[in-house]
Amino acid sequence: MIVIPLQSGSTGNCIYVKTQDHAFLFDAGISAKCAGERLASVGKNITEVDALFITHEHSDHIQCASIFAKKYHLPIYLTQKTFARAKRRFRLDGLPELVFFNAGDALVFGSTIVQSIPTPHDAVDGCVYTVQDEKYKVGIFTDLGHVFPELEAVMPSLDGLYIESNYDPAMLRAGSYPASLKRRISGPRGHISNKDAANLIADHASDRLQWVCIGHLSEENNSPEKALATHRHRLGCFLPIGIASRYDLGPIFQTSDLLFNPEPIRQVSTTRIIESVQIQLSLFS
Repeated sequence: MIVIPLQSGSTGNCIYVKTQDHAFLFDAGISAKCAGERLASVGKNITEVDALFITHEHSDHIQCASIFAKKYHLPIYLTQKTFARAKRRFRLDGLPELVFFNAGDALVFGSTIVQSIPTPHDAVDGCVYTVQDEKYKVGIFTDLGHVFPELEAVMPSLDGLYIESNYDPAMLRAGSYPASLKRRISGPRGHISNKDAANLIADHASDRLQWVCIGHLSEENNSPEKALATHRHRLGCFLPIGIASRYDLGPIFQTSDLLFNPEPIRQVSTTRIIESVQIQLSLFS
């Protein structure tokens, strides 16, 4: 199974997952054009994606969903409550292939199961997902609110994990955000910290976990170096850990049935496709 974060963070989120027989996108916070180009740069064809899954209605996860649906004829999977909250702002009304499910449902695609898990994040009906085929199971866990029992329960079954590691508590406390926003981020309906994510993995993952991708890092209240150091301190030096970029493609994460996975994480060399100004220009292309 292959997982490729196409972009991660408040600038926009989109994650590609390829199983033995199917391919999916999770979230549509970047332009459809950009997603297609980034996948093509690593030999993947976005027209072969079977479905787009939405985690929740915040703009960095859903703002380009209607363009994905129209440009690539993708069915969009989301909850009814998420659709109701987002349909006007993000022009979801009238799309030909909207598939509604209840948070907690399992969606079956042949031998692949996409399991949704409700989250306490401050969205109307947010959820995260696991993707399981006949060999492997990966978690796509972002915008979690806080660590909750269902999350802990699924961890031992995962072969790969994409997880938010949003902020460093000391950097958040010392940062320039207003007190209300700091409380929202660190509160039970906000995001989880580097320490929260590392502890979750250390306390609940099993030996079958082959790699971790930490993502959704705050630009102001975190850094790749700080996040990686926190995870390494808790998890040691043997578990492969990669960091999803706020602006770029990759790395590429791959599970293997070999006793020792020779290349669980492959770095990709890309130029920065989207800069902050270009995001605005290409948002609805």
